[in-house]
Amino acid sequence: MVSNDLSQYGTRAHRVQPHRAIAALAVLAASVGSLVAAVAPNAAPAGAALAAAGNRSVPSPTVQGPILPTSGISFLGSTLFPLSQVGYEESEYFLSGTATAYTSKTALTKGGKWHVTPASTAPYTTRVVVYRPVDAKKFDGTVDVEWLNVTGGVDAAAAWLTGHPEEVRAGVAYIGVDAQVGGINGVPGSVATAQAGAGGLKQTDPTRYAALNHPGDSYSFSIFEQAGEAVHTSAAELLSGLVPKRVLAIGESQSAIYLTTYIDAIEPLSPGVYDGYLVYSRGNDGANLSQSPQPNIITPNPTYIRTDLHVPVLMFETEADLLLLGYVEARQAPTQYIREWETAGTAHDDTYGLLYSRTDNLTGQADTQAFASMLNPPKDPIPGIVDCNAPINAGSHTYELRAAVAALDHWVRTGTAPPQSPRLEVNPSKTGFVTDANGNVLGGIRTPQVVAAVSKLSGIGQPGSGTPAPTQPVGQKTTSSSTAVGAGVLCAIFGTTVPFSAAQLATLYPTHADFVKKWDAATAAEVREGYLLAPDAQTLDKVAAASSVGG
Repeated sequence: MVSNDLSQYGTRAHRVQPHRAIAALAVLAASVGSLVAAVAPNAAPAGAALAAAGNRSVPSPTVQGPILPTSGISFLGSTLFPLSQVGYEESEYFLSGTATAYTSKTALTKGGKWHVTPASTAPYTTRVVVYRPVDAKKFDGTVDVEWLNVTGGVDAAAAWLTGHPEEVRAGVAYIGVDAQVGGINGVPGSVATAQAGAGGLKQTDPTRYAALNHPGDSYSFSIFEQAGEAVHTSAAELLSGLVPKRVLAIGESQSAIYLTTYIDAIEPLSPGVYDGYLVYSRGNDGANLSQSPQPNIITPNPTYIRTDLHVPVLMFETEADLLLLGYVEARQAPTQYIREWETAGTAHDDTYGLLYSRTDNLTGQADTQAFASMLNPPKDPIPGIVDCNAPINAGSHTYELRAAVAALDHWVRTGTAPPQSPRLEVNPSKTGFVTDANGNVLGGIRTPQVVAAVSKLSGIGQPGSGTPAPTQPVGQKTTSSSTAVGAGVLCAIFGTTVPFSAAQLATLYPTHADFVKKWDAATAAEVREGYLLAPDAQTLDKVAAASSVGG
């Protein structure tokens, strides 16, 4: 039977171990990747036996490194604090090999049960960045491999930014992969290039990254596959001798779109490379299987995750993803290996992800800042560069994403699937949400931010500059391998926050104790339901208790 008690993650969850403008632009731009471009109980653990030895049908790339610092690792869209503050270290490696581009003799169908075949091969050399616990005893055996987001013209670790507190607490090793050409060569016209005068690795540091060579995004799926294989076959180099037991794939926004195509096209060809997938904030289709200069092979709209998989797939969606990115059309019923989570009051990115995640070294300061932003939300994620017309979303879905990271890991370890969340309530025309008396959406995962609300939180509704330009409508599929998005269209998916007036707050919470009681009950319920980890509930309760809300 499916357990909804997050105490099942207790061992993992409770093991707590004690260039900026460009970085911020990369994080912002990573958020817009999607703009361009019956439940079985206790399934057996997926892929573990195959993963232990690697997949002999997948070429293992040559690993060079660690690349010793000369001008430093140009990993621009990630956390900015020294990893030593949380007991981690970082290294950089080059992976080289021969990548494959794929084709299909028949049109790709929306059900995702594709049968692709090799079309061409090309040599490549790409870069990966590794974050790992310094103390080998802290390593929990899991390696999270992220398909880095390149929409901004640099490689942004979008999923690490939002989910790293749980990965660090658990002792997960993390690898960010430059699977796409944009992270290496840059994207002309991107935010990073246009606003900060920088772009891909070869532009940022031509000497350090002179050896990198990417044949194009038709080969990106094979490159990501081989990066996963390298974790199995070259752990001595990549992980400094740490022995991986589980290898999980993660992709956010544009990277989630590519990961959708990877799951439907490549996973059946190489089972055991990845033991599970976290598809974070995808749209309604997948990335083109093949792209210019190769023949263009477009995925259908919508594209579903194929249902004949034998590996867990957890999809995490915000309000913005459903309506602005069209995921509402790609919703699918849970199966033995598929689950969906939809979280109320959330946007594609928010104040935590855009402003506080980069410096969140697990001291609690970022949690306090995220809470405060619900009462005084900013509208300028990067002052002078990105200034939205309305305050952006302060729903901070980091806490639910952390639970998703833990839930996928637990699913792969034990075979016990996480819950399927209730769905957000969409109006019949699919143009808006059904809301409560406070203006917050009904349905979905009920966070304390919407249950004990202090503001109206929405993934949509950003006016003016938040509307994509006519030449780049939301969800439009493009044929180019890397599509630039300017700062003017970023705000659309950052959602909105409307703080309640003092009179509203006094009516809702006559005393501070009334607010704290309702907030604490909401966090406790979310933990019981399986969408919030106990350490985060404790932190959120402390922040609420320290606030002045109520009375």
